[in-house]
Parts: sequence; C-alpha cells; structure tokens
Amino acid sequence: MSLLKLNRTKTLDSQVNLARPSCILHSNPTVLSGHRFKLSHISLAPFALRASLALALCGSLSMVTAHAADQIQTNSNGNDEYIYSETAIPQSDLSAQKTVDIDKISQNLEKGSYQPIPLQSIIDPTTGVPIDDVYRIDVPEQLSLLQAQNVLLQVSPKLASNNAGIISNQLTSDATKGLKQPLVFLRAGATRYNVDADIDLTGLKTGINDSVQQALQNNTLPPLPPTIGEDISNAITGRLPDEYNLKRDGSSTSAGVAMLWPVYTAGRTQAVTDLADARTVESQADALLDKDELQTTLVERYFTAQLAMLAAYLRDDALNTVRETDHMAQRYLEEGFISGVERLEAKTALAEAESEAIKARHDAQLAMTALQRLLRAPKPIKPTTPLFVSSKPLPPLQYFQDLALKNHPGLKKVDAKYAQAQSLSNLSDTEFKPTVSVFGYHEIDKDPSWIAGVSASWKLWGGLDKGAQHASGQAKMRQAQLAKIDVSDNILLLVEKNWQSVENARVRFQSLNSNVLLAQELLRYKQLGMKEGVNTALDVTTAQTKYLQARTEQAAAANDYVQALAALMESIGTPEAFNEYMAVADIKLPTVY
Repeated sequence: MSLLKLNRTKTLDSQVNLARPSCILHSNPTVLSGHRFKLSHISLAPFALRASLALALCGSLSMVTAHAADQIQTNSNGNDEYIYSETAIPQSDLSAQKTVDIDKISQNLEKGSYQPIPLQSIIDPTTGVPIDDVYRIDVPEQLSLLQAQNVLLQVSPKLASNNAGIISNQLTSDATKGLKQPLVFLRAGATRYNVDADIDLTGLKTGINDSVQQALQNNTLPPLPPTIGEDISNAITGRLPDEYNLKRDGSSTSAGVAMLWPVYTAGRTQAVTDLADARTVESQADALLDKDELQTTLVERYFTAQLAMLAAYLRDDALNTVRETDHMAQRYLEEGFISGVERLEAKTALAEAESEAIKARHDAQLAMTALQRLLRAPKPIKPTTPLFVSSKPLPPLQYFQDLALKNHPGLKKVDAKYAQAQSLSNLSDTEFKPTVSVFGYHEIDKDPSWIAGVSASWKLWGGLDKGAQHASGQAKMRQAQLAKIDVSDNILLLVEKNWQSVENARVRFQSLNSNVLLAQELLRYKQLGMKEGVNTALDVTTAQTKYLQARTEQAAAANDYVQALAALMESIGTPEAFNEYMAVADIKLPTVY
C-alpha cells in the first residue's frame, strides 16, 4: 500500500495515448513466481542495451548488463518460451483499513473532489512515522509511465512536504493582510479587595507639633503666652490616636472598548505583505524544482528497469544460442569431427553465458526494486512502456532555450528572491517617514468616560542605522539581478548540452543499424560454417559476442536518447512534455510486459 498526501499538485493529463507497437512480448499473468512470455512470430527493430546500469539508490552497486534483439525470428516448434525465475518478495501484513484503487484516485483528482475517499491516520511502512489526513491506494504491479507519474505525485513524501510548506507560507501571507485594518480590543476587569492594616500616627502628631512651633517662632505679632504653642498642638493632636486600625473590603468591575488604527505607515505594512508573498512564490518555485527533478528521476529508474528486463531476456536468448552450439559441439566430438580442446572451449562459453544470464536477472530485479522504492509500492514495479527513439530531429535549439527562459522554476525562484530584496528595501525606506495612528477608548458604564486622539511618531535617531539598512536592501536587489544573469547562462548551457545529447543519441541509434545487421549475418555464417565443419565453436561464440555487443550499443543509444530527452524537458521547465515526445516517437523497442 502507498500513501496519498493531500494538498498535492495536479496530475498529468491522463488523455496522453502511447503508440504501442503491435509486436510486443506478452507476459502470462498467472505466473506469480516468475515472468513467462512467448515470441509470436515477430520481427523487431534492432536495439541493444547499456552495458552498465547505475542505480541512484544503490550507490555502491553497479550493474553490468548486455542485451539485444534485432530481427528476431521465432521458430514454430514450441521452443520459443522463456521463463524468468524470480524470488517472491514477502509482503508485510496489510492494514485492514479500506484501500482505494489507483484508477479511482485518478478520476477523483481530475474531478477535484476528495470527499468520497475517507481520510485515515496510518503508520508509514518504511519509516514507521505516523501520518495524519492520508488515504491508502492500491498500486498495480504493472505500470505504464503515465500511471507511474500519477502515482509518484500522490505518494512522494517530498512533494507532500513541499505542499505543506507552500500552504504555510500562503497562510502567513494571508495573515499579513490584516496589518492595514484597525485593531479593536475589548477590555474587561473585575476586582475584589480586602485591606486590614494598623497605621502608626505618632509621626504625624510629632510633625504637627513641630509645624506649630515653627509658625509661632516666625510670627510678627505681639508676643504670646509661652504655653500657647503647646495648647494649640494639644488641641489639634489631642483627638488623634497613636495608632489607627484600617479595615476595608469590597469589589469593583470595569469594561471598555479600545481601538488603534495605523492610518499611515509610510508603506511598512505593504512591504511586509509583499515580503510574505514573495516567500510564498519562492516556496512554489522550490516545489516545482523538486517536482521536475522527481519526474526526471522517475523516467531514469523506469526505463532503467525496462532496460534491465530486456537485458535479462536478451541474455537468455544468447544463452539458448550458446546451448545449441554446445550441444552441436558435443555431437561433433562424439563423431570425431572436433578435438577435445574445441569441446572444452564450447563448455567454457556455456558456463560464462549461464553466469551472465543469472547476473542479468538479478540486475533486473534490482532495477525494478529501485523503481518500487521511488513509488513506495509493496512489490517490484514491472514497466510496460517501451523504450523509444524518434527518427525525426528535435526542433531548433533556440526553441528550447526560449522555453527555458520562460518556464524554468530556477528563474522564478531568482525573481522571488529579487521581490523579497525589493520588499526589504522598501521597508528600510519607511524608516525615513513618520507613522500616524488613530486611537480611542470608551468605557462601558452608566456614566462612561472616553478618550480619542491621533498620534504620530517619527524616529530621528537611534536603533538600526537607516542609511545602512537602505544600502543593504539595494545590495540585495543587485545580488538577485546578477544571480538571475548567472542562472540564465547556466540554464541555456544546460539546455544546449541536453539538446546535443538527444541528437547525438538519435543519430547514433540510427547509424548502428548496419552494425547490428552485419553482426547478425556474420553469426549466421559462423553457425553454418560450424555445421559444415569449417568453423569451430569458439568462432561461433566470438560471433555471438560481437552480435550481442552490436545490439547492446544500439540499445544503449536508445536509452541514452530517452534519458537525455527527460533531462532536456527538465532543463526547460516542462518535464510533462516528455510524454508528448514519447507519444509521437516512431521507433518503439519491445517490452517484456
């Protein structure tokens, strides 16, 4: 089972039709422990397979595969059946939760409705991490490239993570929209108090006595009796106790509405909003870059698996030829036509062919497993879309370079960086201007009090240096401008490199046709010569090796064409266009499934 994250990107157009050849290798779906197929009197275009398969997920593992099929003529004696033994991969216990068929998922996505499919909280089978708001999907064991592309968009954790980041930045940007609106606060309070304190009044009484004596001394009237000051002090303080006990308790409530409205911010709020919007655009550009890279990775692994399966088939085909040669050599030895040394050479060639066939099967399993890991499927994926080559040249280089300058997400990211720098520069410019706000407060009471007014503030000095801030913003903008020039140059160079690689692979594929035909004819003559006693088993084996090498080189060119085309589509920012070129290709290599 695989995980389908919400907030995913739009799937590819499901209406793209592939021009499938009529002569393909059919598999028997009833065989579960292996892959069984027959050749049905077909004549296939020449092709060959790469000698080295480098799998990205298997850093230290390198696979050497050699394979081919050109002008394959099948016999009608029932001996044209090949069986691939394949160790079944045990499945872990699946959850009892409801699953959804991939076709239903595709239809559901096209309609833009997610309600019919229940969301679940499940545990990722690979990492054990719990994930909420997802639903399970059934991934078929056999997938076309278009189906694999749709599955990848649903199950990739990286794409889902990028979508979550975009949503986060978008919500942050939406949150800044409220900076221009008035701020309204509702204040309410309730107070309960209880005071119990002893107040010392002796200091107060002493102060009164001192004040009376001072006043009498400064009096300009006729002299008064000596005791008049003491009498006055006693009259004032005689009723005051030396200590007073204060006890109070009660409660109070208050409520009011406050408003603050920054009516003029000199562009500060707009600069903050623009900065948040630019960061959202940057996250979208990053998501596009990752999506394009994943699409190219999918093409690489998908057709690498296709190539490896063809390699396994061709190795088995070559093994059958060597077995026939070995059988013939044994008969000739028994009849005395060849020596024991020549018979030993045939045995050695057979042992080597058997070893290479076993290795090719293992390499095919590894390639399918690499594709399985990318699509997070429970079983190895069997690709059904064939390798292809178009005999027609690509449009001119300038056409693709113009598309790259228009669509490449890297340029969109640089533009977003420039917009951020511009927003920061605009924000620094506001430091030279004042801020004006309107404020007010109104109590909610029977006899309310209220206050309203306008405030203005203008920073004159202190804090961050305004001039340095402005210069920093201008430098950031210049940095973004120069970065765009550099990125554009690199993209144009990358497009030209990939364009040349596609054309080189196309020309090489076509030019190798004669090599394959000559090697095939040489093998036929060597086999006839061995029957006539002119050639040895070693001669036949050598011719078989040359024939396999010729077909391998041509198939390698076909795979190079596909991989270079995918890289070209990524470099112009439209990896989905790969499907359009694939649909119109006029040369299709056979498929096992």
